Amino acid sequence: MTSPLSTAGGRLAVPVGDRDHVLGPEDAPVTLVEYGDFQCPYCARAHLIMQELLRRRTNQVRFAYRHFPLINIHPYAEPAAEAAEAAGARGRFWPVHDWLFANQDRLSPATLIAALTDLGLDGRSIAAEVQDHAFLDKVQSDFVSGIRSGVEGTPTFFINGMLYTGGHSLPELVTAVDGAARAPDTSSAAEGRLAATPAGARPSPDTDTKERSS
Repeated sequence: MTSPLSTAGGRLAVPVGDRDHVLGPEDAPVTLVEYGDFQCPYCARAHLIMQELLRRRTNQVRFAYRHFPLINIHPYAEPAAEAAEAAGARGRFWPVHDWLFANQDRLSPATLIAALTDLGLDGRSIAAEVQDHAFLDKVQSDFVSGIRSGVEGTPTFFINGMLYTGGHSLPELVTAVDGAARAPDTSSAAEGRLAATPAGARPSPDTDTKERSS
């Protein structure tokens, strides 16, 4: 029996399940999980790369997004995640997810209400749900699963359950995905640089951490 905050040593502690927001075929050979923060500039860059990766590998990748708001340096990250979950309860998670990353300079409550309304949602109802923290449990559940998986900053990726330690450029991620698709055991997919994080390892320079402000 493990404690709720015990770590999985570079492996995804909580498998992708019904509570996750997922794009791509369920039977795809590669499952790519991102832990992200809607106010993180590195995540905004990664978002554009993820869109292109999924376009190029439509039938090869199942993509799941999980929340990892770094609230000590990004004050709007957690409310934005709660708003995305409220939209998800209305079947509109991905349009709001995309808007948040494209408009990181417009995440204040007033502008977010207007944006949600422009997206065809009831912005004021969602704002009330965010105020009441109706979906905070889901956001915090994602965050805890990230801690248990060894996540220290955003974005952090897992490919077929293994922490991805390579770069975040499109060519590097395509290589990692293709390597994982070919490998029967992703832990041996050297091309994808999938590995447990060794003790004392430094995060990618393309990652926001709890200690690094943006």
